[in-house]
Amino acid sequence: MKLARTIAFRLFLLIATLQTVILFFLAYGTISVQQSTLMDQLKTNLVRISDIIARSTRHSMMQNRKEDVHEIIASIGREPGIAGLRIYNKAGTVVFGTSSADVNTTVDRRAEVCVSCHGADGRARPTVEPAMLTRIFSGPDGVRSFGMVTPIRNEPECAGRDCHASPADMSILGVLDVQVSLAQVDRELAAGRNRLIALSVIAALAVGLISGAFIWMVVRRPVKRLMVGMDMVADGKLDHRLTPRTRDEIGQLARRFNDMTEDLAAARKELTEWSRTLEERVNEKTRALERAHRQMVTVEKMASLGNLASSVAHELNNPLEGILTFAKLLSKRISRMNLPPEELKSTVEDLALVADEAQRCGDIVKNLLVFARQKGGSFQPVPVGEIVDRCVRLLRHHAEMRNISIRQEVGNPDLVECDPHQIEQVLIALMMNAIEAMPANPSAGAGGRLDLSATPSGEVMVVRVRDTGTGMSEETLARIFEPFFTTKSEGKGVGLGLAIAYGIIERHRGTIEAESAPGRGTTFTMTLPLKQTTDASRPLAATPQP
Repeated sequence: MKLARTIAFRLFLLIATLQTVILFFLAYGTISVQQSTLMDQLKTNLVRISDIIARSTRHSMMQNRKEDVHEIIASIGREPGIAGLRIYNKAGTVVFGTSSADVNTTVDRRAEVCVSCHGADGRARPTVEPAMLTRIFSGPDGVRSFGMVTPIRNEPECAGRDCHASPADMSILGVLDVQVSLAQVDRELAAGRNRLIALSVIAALAVGLISGAFIWMVVRRPVKRLMVGMDMVADGKLDHRLTPRTRDEIGQLARRFNDMTEDLAAARKELTEWSRTLEERVNEKTRALERAHRQMVTVEKMASLGNLASSVAHELNNPLEGILTFAKLLSKRISRMNLPPEELKSTVEDLALVADEAQRCGDIVKNLLVFARQKGGSFQPVPVGEIVDRCVRLLRHHAEMRNISIRQEVGNPDLVECDPHQIEQVLIALMMNAIEAMPANPSAGAGGRLDLSATPSGEVMVVRVRDTGTGMSEETLARIFEPFFTTKSEGKGVGLGLAIAYGIIERHRGTIEAESAPGRGTTFTMTLPLKQTTDASRPLAATPQP
């Protein structure tokens, strides 16, 4: 049974058991005390009755008027509660009695009435205790009686009478035996015992009900509320609160429970926040590692392509220079020949085309050499604002022709230790790409916008170039720093501008990153140390920044 396992039930069972035992012993003691009190009162009454009989019959016995003694004994014997009166002489013969059948009968000294003075063997006891003079016995009808034996002593004034044949040295002349019925006493004891038992049962039930209600209100209900609260907290409902109704230990426990749930809720919130923060940090570090991995792959590709470009550039430079030179010489010679005008014009145009293509190949070779050499440059402290202003002045007209506005924002005029020409080359390359990424709309009222900003942040200068162009996909964004990768149409670029810009920023021990999405424009972010910690004028191996 579930209720039998509760603390309230066990406490109630303990209290009920203790009160039942206590009430049982209390009732038993009360009944014993009541019975003892009644018997003491009865004994006192018997002593008084015996004394009254002795005093009432004294004069008649002194005058030897036996009829008067018989009448007195008979009158007293008729009183309610008197079961019998007898006077024994020294030989044990009944000389007076309420029952005529007992008169002149001799009692055996081993009988119950005589054993108090004579013992079981019939001999007289040397001393007799007062308690031995009383007895309780049951009659033939089952009714109990209480008897008391009072010795009739041979007083000096009695010894000289002619009616006494006993000598003066005899101390006991006879015995007065008074018997009182205990029927009324037994009825009163039984009634008192029944009342006491009934009151004890009623008291036990009342105490049980009161204690049960008290335990239910003070123990069971608060503990039940605590258990329900604990179950709700175990289910994750940390916003559950208890209402302390008392100031005792259970009320204090409820308040401690509320404090505990508040602490648990705060701890869970903190853990959730830490988990979310940790997840964000893990994602951030993952993205940083991915960027570092992409940069490392780019660096490795650029290193390999740089070595290849250097070799190819040296091998192609001389033949291309010869082709360009001889194309120009042949053009001059043919122009001095006497050829038909149409043939001369066609031949000169063909030679010019060969020269232009050779020149374009030469420019490609020149860019390859710039990309492959990774020269350090001349580093000096320069205000970034001056570099930004110069780049804006160079490209402002080109931007205005395409209805593109340029907005620049330069923070504190901090000096950056760098090669200003190389940084200018990087900014111009980024700005040209941004302008060309925004569609030309010279007739529209509002075109694209190009934002440049330079803001110091700790030990670095953060430079951003943001456009409102078409943006790039993730696949394109992952390859923009690769040499010879371009999204421009054929003949408008060879894909070395961003690769060269990447190498320049790496040689400045900075970083360059791009953020873009289709239809949301592109943002290039560069970080340049305010001061170079090593000799930056020497060529350095390109290493990705974390």
